Amino acid sequence: MPALDVITIGRSSVDLYGAQVGGRLEDMGSFNKYIGGSPTNIACGTARLGLRSAVITRVGDEHMGRFIREQLMREGVDVRGVKTDPERLTALVLLGIRDEEQFPLIFYRENCADMALSASDIDPEFIRETRAVVATGTHLSHPQVEGATLKALEIARELGIQTALDIDYRPNLWGVAGHGDGESRFVESKEVTAKLQSTLHYFDLIVGTEEEFHIAGGTTDTLAALKAVREVSRATLVCKRGAAGAVAFEGDIPESLDDGQTGPGFPIEVFNVLGAGDGFFSGLLKGWLDGEDWPTALKYANACGAFAVSRHGCTPAYPSLAELEFFLERGVKRPDLRNDTVLEQLHWSTNRKGSWQSIKTFAFDHRSQLEEMEGYSPDKGAAFKKLCLDAALRVQRGRNGFGILCDNRIGKAALQRASGSGLWIGRPVELPGSRPIEFEPELGEDLGQLGEWARENVVKLLVFCHPEDGDEMRLLQERRVKRLFKAARRNGLEFLLEIIPSKVGDVDDQTTACLIQQFYDAGIYPDWWKLEPFKTEAAWQNAVDAIERNDPHTRGIVMLGLDAPETELAASFALAAQQPLVKGFAIGRTIFSDAARAWFAGKMSDAEAIDQMAERFERLCTTWDAVRESAQ
Repeated sequence: MPALDVITIGRSSVDLYGAQVGGRLEDMGSFNKYIGGSPTNIACGTARLGLRSAVITRVGDEHMGRFIREQLMREGVDVRGVKTDPERLTALVLLGIRDEEQFPLIFYRENCADMALSASDIDPEFIRETRAVVATGTHLSHPQVEGATLKALEIARELGIQTALDIDYRPNLWGVAGHGDGESRFVESKEVTAKLQSTLHYFDLIVGTEEEFHIAGGTTDTLAALKAVREVSRATLVCKRGAAGAVAFEGDIPESLDDGQTGPGFPIEVFNVLGAGDGFFSGLLKGWLDGEDWPTALKYANACGAFAVSRHGCTPAYPSLAELEFFLERGVKRPDLRNDTVLEQLHWSTNRKGSWQSIKTFAFDHRSQLEEMEGYSPDKGAAFKKLCLDAALRVQRGRNGFGILCDNRIGKAALQRASGSGLWIGRPVELPGSRPIEFEPELGEDLGQLGEWARENVVKLLVFCHPEDGDEMRLLQERRVKRLFKAARRNGLEFLLEIIPSKVGDVDDQTTACLIQQFYDAGIYPDWWKLEPFKTEAAWQNAVDAIERNDPHTRGIVMLGLDAPETELAASFALAAQQPLVKGFAIGRTIFSDAARAWFAGKMSDAEAIDQMAERFERLCTTWDAVRESAQ
């Protein structure tokens, strides 16, 4: 069986997407950064649907090129075909949403990396690994990239691999419209028509809008254009008709578009048409390569297109397979899908990037505990937290499955240096010891400073709460937690909720499970839970059941330490490790307290502090790994 289901070939870019909606591109003041380019979007869209996808393209040897490569890997796309061009920059696109029909955009593609793709970049053995090759029309617009595309198609045809074309007509990328006409979808050109028609015989499947078939067929009469394409290609033709859905033609073109094969459409509100075609194609490929009939494949395609037109961005809008299946079974509950809270929760939780099956965390986010130590000063505190990071990195040694908790008030330098290290990074936001919770002033009264956080930071909130809290306290804390939760989501940040009831009142096997349910009932869905070590198997099972009942796609649980000695933690580890949902621990004072006191007092050197903390962290990691292995 081939290792891949689909390889796409062609454009890759960084999309800088205007965050403001309803105005001119000239007036947009902030932008969200996404990967873009039709084949790149399709590779991601199909990967989200469970297909094994890859893309052949070029990116620059700079930050934007690395962003594309890394984001593709996060999406699960094979990047062996992504070549790094040392001489050219990665393509950029600036774009925005004016209304449901207008989408101003500017392509920055002058001598860009992906347009330097050449036939020498096409590896026949790589093509041999796939079931299908998907080409896009833009890469037929210049001789060099056309040569690369045709080589891939010729290899595929020789090997009996299926081939597909997204016509993807952008007039200004063919040189028949100006730089300011990026949103133009159709300009008549005999030269473009001739070039397309010379290649259409390569394909088993051709997909385009009515306007794209107009350019491929050389006429603005859609039926006549489809017939002209049929004269040079026996491919199945899929014509997208906007709100009217899409229609597939396997054989001769009938006298009415309505006589083709169709799939059900979805009555949704159009928010953003950009990228909808790539989402559509992703769903279509899922059905086509799974051997579904055309009405079923078109149903998948229409649903994926519906998601795309309902959300901001291209690739970020596309559904996971779980999300698609849920949507097809449940149907449309409200036409503005981006405001369907159930659907958006599923979209978020099934499209998070990165895998954390194990997370052994050195927690040195403590503030008040350090500030109370003899010899502490802000400068010394900042220096000590850098030593903590050094200890964590020594234990990590570049491996996956390790993390830190670090604050920004004392540990700012360590927090910033940790970025890009591969560590999981949690960052606290509450004032230490506050009940009801109060947030660190640095967040701003409206929590707006979350917009400045590095996207890899996880928002961590500790709440001292108990099921027996009075209504006033419970509702106040829930409102504040929910406000933070929504702000984290709005800024694309994962959220960890830590709850400690034992500091508030007596606890039993149901206490934490009851609190977990209360937070879910309030509409709060943490990506992570941080829980106290329980003394009974029943307490762990009750907590896990409460989480999985409400959110089967949660990241998981990390266990906190509460300054317990290592021998006591080992027993807690053994009990927690029996639950697969417990991914690891987040422990601090057990690791750093002795070193901190000695170091602040001038009785321990930097090297000695790092050695001691690394040794203790390493021992805890070893203990966790051992009990986890024995529990499996």
